[in-house]
Amino acid sequence: MKKLFTIFILIFSFNYSFSQELLATVQVNAQQLGGSNNQVYKTLEKNLRDFINNTSWTGKKLQNFEKIKCNFAIVITERAGSSNFKGSIVVQAVRPVFNTTYETPLVNINDTNFGFDYTENENLVFNERQFSGKNLIDVVSFYVYTILGYDGDSFKVRGGQPWFEKAQKISNNSQNQNYAGWSLIEGTRTRAALIDNIMKPEQNTLRNIFYTYHRAGLDNLGKQDQTSGKKIIADALMQLKTYENNFQMNYPINIFIDTKKQEIFDIFSNGSNTNINMADLKSLFVTLSPKDIDSKWNKWK
Repeated sequence: MKKLFTIFILIFSFNYSFSQELLATVQVNAQQLGGSNNQVYKTLEKNLRDFINNTSWTGKKLQNFEKIKCNFAIVITERAGSSNFKGSIVVQAVRPVFNTTYETPLVNINDTNFGFDYTENENLVFNERQFSGKNLIDVVSFYVYTILGYDGDSFKVRGGQPWFEKAQKISNNSQNQNYAGWSLIEGTRTRAALIDNIMKPEQNTLRNIFYTYHRAGLDNLGKQDQTSGKKIIADALMQLKTYENNFQMNYPINIFIDTKKQEIFDIFSNGSNTNINMADLKSLFVTLSPKDIDSKWNKWK
């Protein structure tokens, strides 16, 4: 990622509306399987791209520049018969930072427990009232609403609530359907663990941090004087201390750290950090992300 201090001085004006639909790219990679019959994967890629971009998830019609940019990358590692597949899915989304050309990462999730059934050229239609029976639509739709939820939370205090509720409904519909990745008993990094934790009242602190970090912090870094924006971001991040004793079991915290750590490092690695207690900030991130001590936090001055 380019250094923020060079990006933030490039100013332009964009429509600052509350984006609620997607502009998605999709990649399906089956190289691990070998073979030459790859048409089904190309068809799946196109079907999913059309499904995500053409479905009306919120009932709003927006111009492309208003939509949320996101990426769905699927890696196929197993194929049983003609229609059963297993692999992983990486879901990423960004949103623009006010008065800059910079796009900040909203979420970066690597779901390694993704199995589904798919028949080439089948019609993909989302029905929020019931499980699809094949898991493909359900997982993708779950992450679509998760993206919409994170985007909403970045513009308004818990503004993503309606979309997180949709994601939770999909999760509930998908329980006990013989597809992995939905059950709480499978571990702390399942889809159910993600959305159920997001919806808990004790997670409101994280969601408030998410809003303040983006709307009051990042969106003010396009100004020539970044002092106030940095201070807001630092103060918001220090509230993560609320979770420092149990963050290992808190999937939304893990996602926030994994998604934001490079950006956070860059923000406080450049320019002035006046009125920011860098020692306390460093100590917190040494605790929350110890694997990055040498590559990031020890480099802070």
